[in-house]
Amino acid sequence: MSKVIAGISMSLDGFVTGPDVTREHQLGAGGEALHQWLRDPHPLDSELLAGMRDGAGAILMGRRSYDLAGGDGGWGDGGPAGQVPCFVLTHKPPATETVRAPSVFTFVTGGIHDAVEQARAVAGDKVTAVHGASAAQQCLAAGLLDEIQIHLAPVLLGSGTRLFERAGGPFRLERVQVVDSPNATHLRFKVIR
Repeated sequence: MSKVIAGISMSLDGFVTGPDVTREHQLGAGGEALHQWLRDPHPLDSELLAGMRDGAGAILMGRRSYDLAGGDGGWGDGGPAGQVPCFVLTHKPPATETVRAPSVFTFVTGGIHDAVEQARAVAGDKVTAVHGASAAQQCLAAGLLDEIQIHLAPVLLGSGTRLFERAGGPFRLERVQVVDSPNATHLRFKVIR
């Protein structure tokens, strides 16, 4: 069965975006520093990213992430990982004719459990990758998250979107991997249930 894994870049002070997020600046003011490991990857970063991409069978994301990306996020005719199916949590799906890649995006109105169930069914033996803070928080709070991957950027943003602001807790984690590159410290934790 598919593991549900949230993977996200985060500042040392816990932010996954800077302040003032807009469609033009999806990572907010100063937030581009979070993705330095993606823009100018060290071989360790590249190896880790390739493994994440190859392992993804489905992506679960929130509607805000989808909308900020303009329904395509600059992804062209696919989603954040090309043609990997994306399940978007929403209360109201967009009009079908406005969805740029309808073969990639499925809009789920039945809540987090329904969205995870649909994504896992499609992912098969591959990973259901969770994209964005809200979706990760919902999965963690609902007991549906198997692992958390944090790509810790060497930056303090001071404000923005916190990854664990509404997750609840406490949650016990087991550290299973640390990869230290010049651009980021990649941390992988198993969620203990």
